[in-house]
Amino acid sequence: MQRLAASYIYPLDGHKPVRNGFVEYEEDGTIIRFGESGDISSEPEYYDGAVVPGFVNTHCHIELSYMKGLFRRGSGMTGFIDQINSLRDISPKEKRLNDIKFRMDDLWKQGVSAMGDISNCDDSFEIKASSEMYTRTFLEVFGTEPDDCDKIMTDVAALTDEAMALGLDAAPTPHACYTMSPELLTAASAAALKSSFLSYHSEESAEEEQMIMSGSGPLFANRKNAGMSTPPVTGKSSLSYFADRIEKIHPSPFYEHILLVHEVCMNQEGIDRVKTMMPNLFISLCPLSNIFIHNSLPPVSLMRKNGLKITVGTDSLSSNDDLNMVNELFCLQENFPEVGMEELLTWACSNGALFLSREDTLGSISAGKKPGLVFVNHLSPQGRLTTASSSQRII
Repeated sequence: MQRLAASYIYPLDGHKPVRNGFVEYEEDGTIIRFGESGDISSEPEYYDGAVVPGFVNTHCHIELSYMKGLFRRGSGMTGFIDQINSLRDISPKEKRLNDIKFRMDDLWKQGVSAMGDISNCDDSFEIKASSEMYTRTFLEVFGTEPDDCDKIMTDVAALTDEAMALGLDAAPTPHACYTMSPELLTAASAAALKSSFLSYHSEESAEEEQMIMSGSGPLFANRKNAGMSTPPVTGKSSLSYFADRIEKIHPSPFYEHILLVHEVCMNQEGIDRVKTMMPNLFISLCPLSNIFIHNSLPPVSLMRKNGLKITVGTDSLSSNDDLNMVNELFCLQENFPEVGMEELLTWACSNGALFLSREDTLGSISAGKKPGLVFVNHLSPQGRLTTASSSQRII
């Protein structure tokens, strides 16, 4: 048996945070118990900060790790798409693989125990398969031309087989309304739902909303100028358009785990549409990516008011300066100071584990679980994150 103590223990299992507490665990990381320490000065291993369960990064593009530092900030969604199209695959494969391996190892050392990862190719498969971190791979589907739908779905099925042959949990998933024909959006969503998990970039920018609602704006013009077909103009939000497309599969409700990523433009009408339609709905916040691309943030207060299950992701190094969960949490804390530390950690740990259906082992410091234990340092006197805060894995 091992034992550690800390200024704060965040169990996230229904118990309140423990001030000057301890955690006991087996050699293999299985939690035995936690509680309040009678004499913190006598503890054999003491951490001056918070000990929390391993993080769950619900949205990452680890295969884009070679793109760090290549993108200009504040380009808007249209400028960002143009950059990624011109810069994708500019690095030799050996560099891409080295960068993926470095970032996967770094995320593990920071305390990320599980991740929902987006893949467009097989670059990351063997690295993820050999990692101690659990990953679910979402094989993102693109294609604006309806006639290409069958071929694209055949190709992604082959990529799925390749990932699963390496032992990865993997399935197709749709990307976003502006990169897919209506037919492909429905087909990819159907394939995702068969796996019980769907991840979708939704309402990431006002440009996306303009495109769907009125057939206008820079993103609409960008697609037209590139000779691509555009989605139908609906007069409704892009989230409502997504809901309409998946209801082509079967009538709601959808009980699968559905993750809407970003949701910068989410409003009450959209929430009312999807909340009962998708009983297992999750939102992935990637605030630093939103700021990097178009200096916007999602309506977190509205999401909290409606009781949505919020999770946290880092997105990719094409739209972020780092892959760091504590930095994302600090950004949320500073912009939404009404959100306390326990709630932030619930988003970053427990809710992420729940989305990935790994709550039996991850997400909380509970007897019998193996969530990993993470030290978050340099807290304020009030126990809040500071600019100096970082995280490191203990077990």
